[in-house]
Amino acid sequence: MNLLKQPQFYTHDQFAFYLPEGHSFPITKYALLRQRLEASGLVSLEQIVVGPAATTEQLALAHTREYIRKVDEGGLTEKEIRRMGFPWSAELAQRSRHSVGSTIAACRSALERGLGFNLGGGTHHACADHGQGYCVYNDVAVAARVMQQEKRADRVLVVDCDVHQGNGTASITQGDESIYTFSIHGEKNFPFRKESSNLDIGLPDDTGDEEYLETLEGALGYIETRFTPDLVIYLAGADPYMGDRLGRLALTKAGLLARDQLVFEQYLGSGVPLAVVASGGYARDEDEIVEIHFATIQAGVAAYARQSAV
Repeated sequence: MNLLKQPQFYTHDQFAFYLPEGHSFPITKYALLRQRLEASGLVSLEQIVVGPAATTEQLALAHTREYIRKVDEGGLTEKEIRRMGFPWSAELAQRSRHSVGSTIAACRSALERGLGFNLGGGTHHACADHGQGYCVYNDVAVAARVMQQEKRADRVLVVDCDVHQGNGTASITQGDESIYTFSIHGEKNFPFRKESSNLDIGLPDDTGDEEYLETLEGALGYIETRFTPDLVIYLAGADPYMGDRLGRLALTKAGLLARDQLVFEQYLGSGVPLAVVASGGYARDEDEIVEIHFATIQAGVAAYARQSAV
């Protein structure tokens, strides 16, 4: 881990796309999070970078070329558009490529500097040939395979702490022993048809901080004995929060922070490169979503600084 360089934070909120009034996806949270980070003084402005667009060749490492073509050209059926959850537009296609490119760049930052952030991403419901649940492309699966293709990492661990199961990531990487997928999520929550990750932990509604943290700590210890990663991609969802409209796991903000600190200590503390993606968050008050995501960033920066001082 190169601790002489500072981690990079990648954004793509500059690439806007249309959503109808009243749509449930909190699209403005990404710009608000970037603005919060820029104003905080926590990192230099030079560390906050607009993410590149993923290329077709990169996307094709996890998606069919026919699906990529349909997204680019507007060839999705009405059923496919409903399943994806967004109205199609050329701007959506462009934004989706930059979302994936931001995770690719965050992974490069992690492998070069120790830590990298995508201030969006975590689109873990997208499958090889279709989008789903507000996810067009699967940035995590694409980025993991790009790092392998570039020979930066051989073995990638996905730690998915979004409240929803990472079904798309599990489906795309099924049978790939070089990518280990772990998802801790609400068992009764979306998606209602789950896929098989390497390790799935489905929790009941109203699971609180104590049970969640104890379960997560045990799972990370279990994985440590079975898989040694060159890179970890962490989906730090804000949606297990008790105030989240789509969550139901009832974690407090303190519990979510403790979750982040546990993951950062597990991997950054032992010198494993870590890429963080913001993932889901659907609280009615977008300021609460931003607060949770920003606390994740603060925890990551603090853990990185502690490791740098060792």
